[in-house]
Amino acid sequence: MKITSFILTPFTAGALSAQNIPFIKADQITRWKTADTDTTYVLNFWATWCGPCVEELPSFEKLNRKYAGQNVKVILISTDFKRNVEKGVKPFVQRKKLNSEVMFMDESNPNNYINLVDTSWSGAIPATLIISKHKNGTQFFEKQLTYKELQAAVKKAL
Repeated sequence: MKITSFILTPFTAGALSAQNIPFIKADQITRWKTADTDTTYVLNFWATWCGPCVEELPSFEKLNRKYAGQNVKVILISTDFKRNVEKGVKPFVQRKKLNSEVMFMDESNPNNYINLVDTSWSGAIPATLIISKHKNGTQFFEKQLTYKELQAAVKKAL
């Protein structure tokens, strides 16, 4: 019995350290936009293969730390291929030590969610949507953001 416990312990510890990545559908965007809450949502659409996306991730992590415990929720939404989530996205998240919440957009056709995010969005990434019921609106950016730009947008939303 002790041998079995010893053998299972490393596997259990490894499984607990990996972040769970929930799969979401397009209607989740609508739920965030219509939620009756004072939480400001910062939704970043990215992919592991996108250089500018990867470059801006530290800015989102810094924002997540700055607003920890406040009504600001940073959510990194992967648009990678579904087949790459287990062997690509999860190891990437772990390797980069991402602490922001990571989700996977589980839509085979990006057109199912692009217009829900913003009608001006061409579908290019990185893209960021900031939702604020407090200021009654959204801000959308279809570009790589610096930390300074990101923080200014969040301050505007608060």
